[in-house]
Formats: sequence, structure tokens, C-alpha cells
Amino acid sequence: MLKAILLVLEPTAAWEKIFLARRGTVFVLLSHLLPLLLIGSVCEGYGLIHWGKQRGQMQDVVHIKTFSRAETVIFETAQLIVSLLVVFGGANMVKSIGETFHGRHNYNQAFSAIAYGLSPLFALRLLDAFPSVSPWVTWSIGIMLSIGALYHGVPRMMEPDPPHAFGLFLMASLLLLVITGMVRFVTWWYLTGKLPQVDSFVSGLAARLPFL
Repeated sequence: MLKAILLVLEPTAAWEKIFLARRGTVFVLLSHLLPLLLIGSVCEGYGLIHWGKQRGQMQDVVHIKTFSRAETVIFETAQLIVSLLVVFGGANMVKSIGETFHGRHNYNQAFSAIAYGLSPLFALRLLDAFPSVSPWVTWSIGIMLSIGALYHGVPRMMEPDPPHAFGLFLMASLLLLVITGMVRFVTWWYLTGKLPQVDSFVSGLAARLPFL
């Protein structure tokens, strides 16, 4: 969480420390990415159980659905897995894009850039716990802060040739903007009840988890 804040407030110094540390993919995953995602999942899950999410409005009465513990665990687990896929898949695609710019980087460099670069977006998920906060607000602010972090991080971590640095940053940012936006759209539709088939599937699966 602290790293996400530093990447927003002091991006140049923060990326320099990350670059000099030269941590491997597993280390970044276990020490930074997973803890950040888990904190967000726990906070949002607490909100879903205790405060719920708005699901429509009838005659000026707002309908709030609170989620069961089992439903929350299923949703947050799925969201965590998808988030990891976004980072791993995004890193692979950014690495491939970098090769079109004749880059000399490896997968670990791309993974570190994406995992740390998306930290502000993942950190803003803490606010998703509150039903009054629009998920599109947290996504919009989070992705803009992440793009700002990537502006410094992609050139530093992946070390492209100077003429290609901005192009690589731009392509990586657009890619992550689209992917994370699609993920947010799907999760928002589910939480607001606009995916009844998925809702029924999750409810049925939750009923088979009596220990929750």
C-alpha cells in the first residue's frame, strides 16, 4: 500500500528504488501484488456483507442488496484471480509490444512495470467497500493515477531506446485502460444485478458452501 502511494507522490524516486532492487517476478507477486489485492478484497468484501450494493430504485426507494459471506468469497476470489490474469497477461502483451520497438527487456521487467504501475488502481479498490461510492469513480481515478505512474515506470523498468519510450508507454497505457475497463464493466454489472444468470450461478454455488 505504501508503495502505491509513493508511486503517485514521488514516482521518479519510487521507480528508481524498484529498478535498483531488481526483484524477481515471484518476489514482486508475493511481497507486493498479492497483499495489495488481498487487502482490497477484504475491505470490499466487508462492505458487500455489511452495507451491500445498490440494485435499482422504485418510487424513490433505493434497493440495497447485501451479499452472503459465501457469495462474497466467491466474487472476491474470482475478482482476485482476474486481477492476477490482467497483470500477468498485460505484462506478456506489453513485453510483446516492446519487442516491436526493438526492446531488449525480459518478462520480469515487464511484470514489475505492470504490477507496480497498477498499484494505484488496486489501492483505490478500498473505496469500493462503500455503497455510496460509484465503482466507476474509483476505477477512473485509479486508472488515471496508474497511467501517471506508468509514464515514469515503463521507460525506467523496460529501458527502451529513448525515441521509442513514449510509444511504448502509450501502447501499454491504452492496453491496460481497455482491459481494466472491461473487467470493471463486468464486475459492476454483476454487483448491480444486471447479470441474472451469473447471479443465479453464484447464489447456487454459495448454497453448496455451508461452512461459509
